[in-house]
Amino acid sequence: MIQIKPIEKGIIALALITLLLCGQGNASERKSSLRATDSELGPLIKKRLTEWKIPSQRIVEGEPLCASVLVERFYRRRNYRPAWREDGGTIQAEPLMRAVEDAHDDGLTPDHYHLDLIKSLLAKGGKESFADAATLVDLELLLTDTFLALGCHLSGGCVNPVTIEAEWFAKQRNVDVPSALEQALKKKQVREALAMMRPEQVSYERLRQALALYRELSLKGEWPQVSAGPVLKKDAVSDRVVELRKRLAASRDLEAEEGTEASLFDTRLKQSVISFQKRHGLKADGIVGSATLDALNVPLSDRIRQIELNMERLRWILGNIERRCIIVNIANFELDVLEGGKSILSMRVVVGKPYWDTPVFTARMTYLIINPSWTVPERIARKELLETIKKDPHYLTEQNITTLRGWGSQEEEMDPEAINWSKVTAKNLPYRFRQEPGPQNPLGSLKFMFPNKFDIYLHDTPVKRLFSENVRTFSHGCTRIEKPLELAVYLLQGDPSWTHEAILAAIEEGTEQEVRIPIPLNVHFFYLTAWVDEQGAVQFRNDIYGRDKRLDEALRKKPSLQ
Repeated sequence: MIQIKPIEKGIIALALITLLLCGQGNASERKSSLRATDSELGPLIKKRLTEWKIPSQRIVEGEPLCASVLVERFYRRRNYRPAWREDGGTIQAEPLMRAVEDAHDDGLTPDHYHLDLIKSLLAKGGKESFADAATLVDLELLLTDTFLALGCHLSGGCVNPVTIEAEWFAKQRNVDVPSALEQALKKKQVREALAMMRPEQVSYERLRQALALYRELSLKGEWPQVSAGPVLKKDAVSDRVVELRKRLAASRDLEAEEGTEASLFDTRLKQSVISFQKRHGLKADGIVGSATLDALNVPLSDRIRQIELNMERLRWILGNIERRCIIVNIANFELDVLEGGKSILSMRVVVGKPYWDTPVFTARMTYLIINPSWTVPERIARKELLETIKKDPHYLTEQNITTLRGWGSQEEEMDPEAINWSKVTAKNLPYRFRQEPGPQNPLGSLKFMFPNKFDIYLHDTPVKRLFSENVRTFSHGCTRIEKPLELAVYLLQGDPSWTHEAILAAIEEGTEQEVRIPIPLNVHFFYLTAWVDEQGAVQFRNDIYGRDKRLDEALRKKPSLQ
């Protein structure tokens, strides 16, 4: 099985260049000095920055600046003094270029950070005996833009998630990258400063190592495909078993000494298939059916890209993860309670259907409800419940659902069997529906509340069989949890009056009641389709909501912080 271990990384050597060059620029700037001093550059930098009125004008040497707003802020703090000049020469350009090339190891694209242009300017500068003012200003702005853009992308992500995922509502990490640049230049630690911008959590470093390992595997070419055909299982004898062995050996799910030429599906091969299935969120039965075959035949290049996409997601979110919190990975259908950064309680969950996506967001859990009632959401009432009522007029009574009209003091309970439902349409539906506590209530016995704009919460469910399904996309957005009682006991442990027995007694009583959580905590909904688990196994999941494709398209574009 592929497991992640520390990987030594070679350093790409760059030529040490100390001279600056002649370059393209404003003719008036060029006339000002053939050997411009640092004191003369300040007014030229200020002039250039203040001339930019709109983002489309913020172009240097034909390339738009990615972080022009931050560039202007950085130089304004410095009273427009140049930052990369010292004793008539350029400092820290080489370490910056190395840091840009390092970004490849984070799944980012070095070419997005003026890499070739800066190298070209520096190379030309090494052949010339002087550099004019316009060229020095160009190089100054490009170096600054490169550091600021890359620093922002490493610390908080390259793409603004809101622009590609409308359901995104999670707070991102806030880093003062201009101040970090100022300190890095003073200490002559530009490359080190950018390395420190990466998320510090081990989960990010593991995925970074996984990317390096999968790229290493790709040097041997794409891994073998397994031909279509009948189900493969233990004791089968087939040429396709040989293909299966070669495929599993390529991803290191099958140890090399097991051999790749045997056509018998033996016990050890079955265990390797089970290992592969667990890593891909499949039913771990050791049988190669259609779902397992599809996962086996996903190209290695696609898996590499999947890792890169999820490194971006980790950059979005990891700056805000507390040592004690609840995490729901929507794509993995799993909830974990974290303490000290480690899971102390884990359970399966049911999330939204593909057309009722569960959103990505963060909110604070403050209370829970024992024996909750359920107010049917308006869109469910209009799109689903109304049709059911028309087919069966007794449905509301049988399901213990109260029909309400009006609000506040004007609210009144209606007799559903006295309503002519044939005249009620989705557009003119004047009623609200509330299902009272009881065994038929879809929220079960416990509901966990963390107020949010999406009206999403965690809850129990009477339909326990769905937790045995491999793909658990059955809800209307809210999240059903496998172990509600265990979660309630954990959350209320700070209140001695709410023991395990007391919670059970309150459920048995059947009365709806709200209970405050003694120590509130954040709930983070994530969407990760690739990660490395605590045992070092690289995990992949299907993109149930099609979000990987949208992120892939966004990351291929040259980024902008405007």
